[in-house]
Amino acid sequence: MTDKLGMASDGGLSVTLTLRLLMHGKEVGSIIGKKGETVKKMREESGARINISEGSSPERIVTITGPTEGIFRAFSMIAQKFEEDITAAMTNSNVTSKPPVTLRLVFPGSQCGSLIGKGGSKIKEIRETTGAQVQVAGDMLPDSTERAVTISGTPQAITQCVRHICSVMLESPPKGATIPYRPKVIPAGAHAVLAPPHSAQAFAIPGPYAFAQQDLTKLHQLAMQHIPLPSLGQSNPTFPGLDASAPTSSQELAIPNDFIGCIIGRQGSKINEIRQVSGAHIKIASATDGSATRQVTITGSPASISVAQYLINARLSSVLTGLGVV
Repeated sequence: MTDKLGMASDGGLSVTLTLRLLMHGKEVGSIIGKKGETVKKMREESGARINISEGSSPERIVTITGPTEGIFRAFSMIAQKFEEDITAAMTNSNVTSKPPVTLRLVFPGSQCGSLIGKGGSKIKEIRETTGAQVQVAGDMLPDSTERAVTISGTPQAITQCVRHICSVMLESPPKGATIPYRPKVIPAGAHAVLAPPHSAQAFAIPGPYAFAQQDLTKLHQLAMQHIPLPSLGQSNPTFPGLDASAPTSSQELAIPNDFIGCIIGRQGSKINEIRQVSGAHIKIASATDGSATRQVTITGSPASISVAQYLINARLSSVLTGLGVV
């Protein structure tokens, strides 16, 4: 993020910001709209400049530049558009629980410590104040000194969250030179494993854990049921970096009742696969009268918990988009 300070006409501080978003083709297509009408409207109504990187890469960088209020208006409009896309995707679905809007921002890694805060205090404060979920990637994006920051929630929560993040980043400018992330072009005939569109949070592994591309490919294929579990090539498939001796912790998820069947699978087949691949212990609470959700408790090493969450989210996404077989 870059910034330029000046004095506003009313004597207050005027700040010009540049924020970068990482998006996939479907998301980019949504904000461009037919004949570019949607992005043109966003530019005119927000007062911000919105530029989309060229190229045939499956990932694109969307750069938003302008005065702070213009930036926030642009973010609000993008999040609102993605919310409309989610609603439209659910129209012909029997799913009744709406997943959150998810945006991925890109920031210099040297600023991310300030965003997290001492002992995670700042990021916790932002989550509690805005109601949005915020995840800071543990590793730099390939061939860059930038990290991805994923924000999920309602359009209103996301916009508030961006306000708080901008405030933190302005107080802590980047240190040293920044090597910006540039998405790689995928050669013709190759297949890329992508994070899904904003309609679900699948395939975005939460927490500070990075997995090799081939490992993500295996997880993606398993979750999408393209290959059976044994063909992962190991009798007890685990992935390099999943340290079973790491400290054990627990993570609780609230899964809508509409989704719980797809997580469990026929005769428990899906949940057993997730347990086996992740190495985590997963307990699903019994249904509670009057509750629209079921409590799922994942216990294990932090990395095992991340993989289990990844696979659970992949199943949720597959059902929402009609790709999965419950």
